[in-house]
Amino acid sequence: MRQWLFAVIAILWLGMAHAATPTTAVLHAANMTCPSCSVTIKKALSRVAGVTSTKVDLKAETVTVAFDADRTTVSALARVVTDAGFPTTAKIHGG
Repeated sequence: MRQWLFAVIAILWLGMAHAATPTTAVLHAANMTCPSCSVTIKKALSRVAGVTSTKVDLKAETVTVAFDADRTTVSALARVVTDAGFPTTAKIHGG
């Protein structure tokens, strides 16, 4: 039992050590005018595999998204926001 437990812990630790560093993208989204826009965008991005956090700034018309680059891409994120009704361009900020 002790060996089995050690093996499980070792596997989990190694998995965490190899986890991808999140990439951050800032999407410039047009037509954001109210708090409902923020909710719509966050809901749409929450459905994308690999998205870990979303911050919407209505005044600056930006959406900052942290995501796993192994699971999705900046262009896919921009497409989701555009499809939600907010024409979007993207700029990668780092990882």
